[in-house]
Amino acid sequence: MGDGDRDGQDKGDAARTRVVVATDALVANWRALSGLAEGACAAVVKANGYGCGARRVAETLSTAGCDTFFVASVSEGEALRTAVPRASIYVLDGYRTDQAQHFQIANLYPVISSPETLAAWFREVSPPSPGYALHVDTGMSRLGAEPEQTANLKQLLSDGPAPRLLMTHPACADMPSDPMTLSQSVQFDAIADALGPSVATTARSFANSAALISDPPFHYALARPGIALYGGRALEDRANPMQQVVRVDARVLQVRFVPSGTPVGYGSTYVTTRPTRITTLAVGYADGLPRALGNATEMGAATVAIASTLCPIIGRISMDLTTVDITELADDAVRVGDWAAVIGPHLTVDDIADRTGTIGYEILTGLSARVPRLYTDGTGSGEI
Repeated sequence: MGDGDRDGQDKGDAARTRVVVATDALVANWRALSGLAEGACAAVVKANGYGCGARRVAETLSTAGCDTFFVASVSEGEALRTAVPRASIYVLDGYRTDQAQHFQIANLYPVISSPETLAAWFREVSPPSPGYALHVDTGMSRLGAEPEQTANLKQLLSDGPAPRLLMTHPACADMPSDPMTLSQSVQFDAIADALGPSVATTARSFANSAALISDPPFHYALARPGIALYGGRALEDRANPMQQVVRVDARVLQVRFVPSGTPVGYGSTYVTTRPTRITTLAVGYADGLPRALGNATEMGAATVAIASTLCPIIGRISMDLTTVDITELADDAVRVGDWAAVIGPHLTVDDIADRTGTIGYEILTGLSARVPRLYTDGTGSGEI
């Protein structure tokens, strides 16, 4: 497999663990989502592109035709600007009064969530200004102007420039049968209409990955998918239609043979029940592999793919190490320095999330910064 560009602490053959990002799958996912969208399709690249490397993700998607990106913070936006100099970049955290120059110099658009912040933006930055988005809350109770503040917003908007984008965020779109999403959409339209003629032609944005996949009425003018771009499951009630983007590989550090009755790992929580060959892999919870994945769960033992075979993880996962039972493999099948696939088609980020009681978002964004990101366009050879 061609390594492509590398980001991270260790490089190339020196790496003990690596995150392999399939850029062809990333592009295919964005194009599939864009094809579903009734309007335009942006890309959410916050949290370092959901752990995949925000700059490379944005560059790749920009080349594919994406021209709008969402980040969490000003610093994320500034870092992204040089990668996509002509793209629209929205900052979900919004605007603080000490950030005016940052927004202006990097040409970033704050997502403003209150009348007070909107007034400050008009007073301190506009005009001239790079523009802004207005976020209204329709039931998430997280960020966004409250419905009771609509009259205040309308007054401010009558004296200042209209937003480039009016948006809200669905709370339960991952469960399509939940009536909350439709309720939020209805309220969103009502608030938009109540804001008056100054925003009558403003583009509206509602759909995250789940709302985009599930129902066209929620698409509006701009969809902003996140998790689905990276191959994660967006909907809880159906199969994931997206291509897998991320694989995590780890080096074999040691191979050993132990007799039946041998304890393995911290706390001796696993004891062999037969003569066992064990390999120790250079990956642990400091790299983003959840500690709770160790030993067998009620879903059975988690596995890694090594020498084209699925082998169970045994014992507790350590900070930097994971032990695997390779007894079923031929004696010469695994050597020190070989790669094993820890996360991949055999055990996706969502599979790991299901086993450890969390969501795929947390697994992806929890992949450690110490692990280098390598990129492949799908044309390489030697895939594990």
